[in-house]
Amino acid sequence: MRPASRRDKVAEAEPPDLPGFRTWRGIYAFVFGWFLLVVLLLTVFTVIFA
Repeated sequence: MRPASRRDKVAEAEPPDLPGFRTWRGIYAFVFGWFLLVVLLLTVFTVIFA
């Protein structure tokens, strides 16, 4: 493995251009939380309507 180049480090440090999110970690957490909510709702609806 070779170390990450300077260009990769700059890209990681660049803030996202989405309103309401200051870091990429915040975006990843939001998407993961949304995914969990959708899976939970699908499970609940499957139990209710089965």
